[in-house]
Amino acid sequence: MTHTAGRPAARTRGRLAEISALGTRPGSRRHPLVAIAMVLPLAALLAVVFGGVEAVITQASSVAGLLGL
Repeated sequence: MTHTAGRPAARTRGRLAEISALGTRPGSRRHPLVAIAMVLPLAALLAVVFGGVEAVITQASSVAGLLGL
């Protein structure tokens, strides 16, 4: 029984490795679009939660004012 206890954990690690390898190139680097797709939802959530949206709007309007738009 001691030999069978480690098998499910090894299988689970194998599956997790396969899932985390999605979108990776043979050189173990992710494709840039896959990286963006992973990061954007979290970035949007953090921007809304911490008020970053208002800061971006304020800065964009300041830049537009400098450009005369």
